[in-house]
Amino acid sequence: MTCGSGDDREPGTYATGEPAEDRVPFSALLEDSVEDLYENAPCGYLSTLLDGDIAKINRTLLDWLGYRREDVVGRKRFADLLTVGGKLYHETHYAPLLRMQGELRGIALELKTADGSRLPVLATSTVKTGSDGQPLLIRTTLFDARERRAYETELLRARQEADRERERIQRLATTLQQTLVPPALENVPGLEVAAHYHIASLDRVGGDFYDLFPLTHGTWGLFLGDVCGKGAAAAAVTSLARYTLRAAAVYDSAPAAVLGNLNTVLNHEYNGTDPRFCTVVFGLLTTDDHGGFGITLASGGHPPALLMRADGSTDYLPTPGGQLIGVLPDAHIATVTVHLSPGDTLLLYTDGLTEARTDQSGGRYGDEALLEFARALAPATASAAVEALSGLLDTLGSGVDDDTAVLAITVPRRTSEEQQ
Repeated sequence: MTCGSGDDREPGTYATGEPAEDRVPFSALLEDSVEDLYENAPCGYLSTLLDGDIAKINRTLLDWLGYRREDVVGRKRFADLLTVGGKLYHETHYAPLLRMQGELRGIALELKTADGSRLPVLATSTVKTGSDGQPLLIRTTLFDARERRAYETELLRARQEADRERERIQRLATTLQQTLVPPALENVPGLEVAAHYHIASLDRVGGDFYDLFPLTHGTWGLFLGDVCGKGAAAAAVTSLARYTLRAAAVYDSAPAAVLGNLNTVLNHEYNGTDPRFCTVVFGLLTTDDHGGFGITLASGGHPPALLMRADGSTDYLPTPGGQLIGVLPDAHIATVTVHLSPGDTLLLYTDGLTEARTDQSGGRYGDEALLEFARALAPATASAAVEALSGLLDTLGSGVDDDTAVLAITVPRRTSEEQQ
């Protein structure tokens, strides 16, 4: 007895599991199985002559199409079973490629059933040749692709829905972002002002903000900041910070006092399990009698401002020790005072610029690169400086991971008539 077998009879002689008198030779069963496999296979089989006339078709395909065998064999061509678009594709692509290559696999076609409905299929055709290598007929296997087509249709519908949802989110994010920055900067007599907001992602609202607004006669407040995080939560903090700064400046315009007020508000509102904070610089601008401006800047953990002088010299305005706003109950606020003469430009920015990736290795643009860029640019007006930085951000492309806000002010050079 062969190991693992419970039948000692010679294999291939009889079918087992039946009474001896009813046993059928395997050879007869095999012949029936081949014909049955062809007729009732889980796919459609079709044989055509070289001119396309159908010579043989299995029961499965006939059932799919709703035809009788005598209605098809010798009466129709393969192209007659196709839709109008399918016929065109068959004549212009399918048939010529099959003649050239001798085989085509997995081609999507649509058949036209007897009742006029459409049946999506995947077709594979091979050319059978004789012993002399000459083509004799074409054998085609057709797989029912209705479930696959339904899946693809549903997948396309889901993708279109996702695209519509993405567009809706982008419109919402853009609209929300527009409410967080002023539509137009205040016109300050004797001062040129320019700003730019670079959006890193259309899907998520950034936390950068800026503003310029009048206080008392001859005095203006300005600020630029960056809230930690993105999305709706960051937008809420941005809105709170922006309006708190304006209100605090009216109450007490001293820059350190303004940021101290904001620090108290953020620390009080977000002191639970989800703390929120920001970096921000606030400036108080005042005119002088010589056509210039004095400005006092207070910084809470924000990158230092750049000062580009009329003579082309450029450097950072250091505000060492300024702490993040909203983290500690009594944050240290660093201040610096400087005079802006005609031709001088002050540039404020958020760290989306200096933190931008410059290569695949993840290298950052950095403070030194920005300083060199500004020195090559100086002297420059506010609009020229902002335009140049906007171009730089575009050049960095996808390396800019975070939104970036830029705000620049210039005391214009006086004309010869004004100097007189």
